[in-house]
Amino acid sequence: MFPQVKKPNTLKWLDYNLNLDSKTLIMGILNVTPDSFFDGGLHFRKDDAVRHGLRMANEGADIIDVGGQSTRPFSDPIPLDEELRRVIPVIETLSQKIDIPVSIDTYKGKVAGQALEAGAKMVNDISALRFDPAIGPLIAEAGVPVVLMHMKGTPKDMQTKPTYKDLFGEITGFLSQAVEQAVNIGIKRDLIIIDPGIGFGKSFDDNLKIIKELHRFLSLGQPILVGTSNKSFIGHVLDLSAESRETGTMATIAAAVMNGANIIRAHNVKAAKETVTMINAIKSGTSKPRP
Repeated sequence: MFPQVKKPNTLKWLDYNLNLDSKTLIMGILNVTPDSFFDGGLHFRKDDAVRHGLRMANEGADIIDVGGQSTRPFSDPIPLDEELRRVIPVIETLSQKIDIPVSIDTYKGKVAGQALEAGAKMVNDISALRFDPAIGPLIAEAGVPVVLMHMKGTPKDMQTKPTYKDLFGEITGFLSQAVEQAVNIGIKRDLIIIDPGIGFGKSFDDNLKIIKELHRFLSLGQPILVGTSNKSFIGHVLDLSAESRETGTMATIAAAVMNGANIIRAHNVKAAKETVTMINAIKSGTSKPRP
């Protein structure tokens, strides 16, 4: 039997109305970094980044997530000014050229604030508002959605032998507390998205278990975002380098959608769109296109 389907859910804010019940949303990854583990700085220049963002929008992305700070395992943080220099010009230009929301992937309050002023309409915070106390009130005041992710440790040390006594209990407890803290800050509950944090302080087996049992997080009552794209656990299972993990990535996306994911985060939007469309058709038992 398939896991119980989440009740109808809609993200409504500003001029956006994203129905999470009718389809799975695609968040396209736009890394404006010179050291991305996947694209190796392919979109580091502003013009290249904007061009890629437009391509992902045309391929069916529902959200474009712009990040200027690499959060791959063992990475070091970059100076605030450098992160701003990377992302703000891209967000300013891209947000004027597309109708879908642009998200800023950051845990720094000043970056989030300037990104929102530049046209971003959403915040994706891997620290779940923990690393910078200024970021939560900014999000609340802007009235935009936020992604709260579970991470054990920091990007610098999160993959140094991560262990859990109760994998699902600890992640669920963390996310439940993060949601309540966000609500207490003033963020609307119906604009909070949770992310179990695949690859962020998890062993290879932990990642596989989370995807397999993703439906456990439905009990929290929030939309679930999952990001598996080209991550190392896929390479571990298939013995493949980052640039060769597309088939494995689509398999993980299919499993995540089948098990309850509302939003998936992907580098290859075209392939991800085809994958989730097929899985949604199987889940619904109909070949009719959904809005």
